[in-house]
Amino acid sequence: MSVLRGAAGWVAIALCAVPLAVAVVGPFLPYEARAGLPYSSEGLLGTDGLGRDVLGLLLAGGRTALGMAFGAVVLAYVVGGLVGLTAASTRHRWLDEGMMRPLDVLLPLPSLLVISVVAVGWQASAPAITVAVAMVNVPTVARLVRAAALDAASGPVVEALRMQRESWFTIQLGYVGRSVLGPVAADLGTRITLAVFLVASVNFLGLGLSPTAPDWAVSVSRNREGLLVQPWSVLAPALLLVSFTLGFNLLADRLVHRSRRPARSAA
Repeated sequence: MSVLRGAAGWVAIALCAVPLAVAVVGPFLPYEARAGLPYSSEGLLGTDGLGRDVLGLLLAGGRTALGMAFGAVVLAYVVGGLVGLTAASTRHRWLDEGMMRPLDVLLPLPSLLVISVVAVGWQASAPAITVAVAMVNVPTVARLVRAAALDAASGPVVEALRMQRESWFTIQLGYVGRSVLGPVAADLGTRITLAVFLVASVNFLGLGLSPTAPDWAVSVSRNREGLLVQPWSVLAPALLLVSFTLGFNLLADRLVHRSRRPARSAA
């Protein structure tokens, strides 16, 4: 709990927890959204350009805004992690090259362009956007895991485990996998923040979910022309997105610094 010490730690927790709580609990709250005139002041936060209750949209929109980003990161680590561990532990150079070189081809491709093409081709469904965001993150995750696992995968402990005829999963996930936990934890904050940014960008540009979806980024995009008339229709979802990305990034940075401090003091 040392990460919570000081005002900065609690600020980071609050910035991250509020939008996350809205996204997780919001759809289940017994709130009755009331329709009204477009960009009116009816309700707690007014209405949007379609006359929908802004607060009701906020409570329902976080599920896609943050859910797709988290799902994409989990999928990227599952696929990229297995590829990286396999490449690091193989004794055949041709297999290592054959697994990593195709991923290197994907690295220079613009992430937003790839996601936009996939989203349009798959009719802008939430699973399509999730898979697309995961796909553009797989190459970097695989390279990170491979680099972090190389020393452990070629060490004497792994050789001893192989002589004992331990299974591949026991060796890789039970021993080698633990050696990559530090780099993965350091990368997690940036990875989730980037995924939220990519999902929000695609939806904001109108290449993602339907324009009538309650997603936070879609709400910002659709109601930006009414910013001066009814600012909460734009500011409320935008503030939730900014609050989560900023808070999660600050929290991840503090966790990384805390984990490195013992090593520095020991040195």
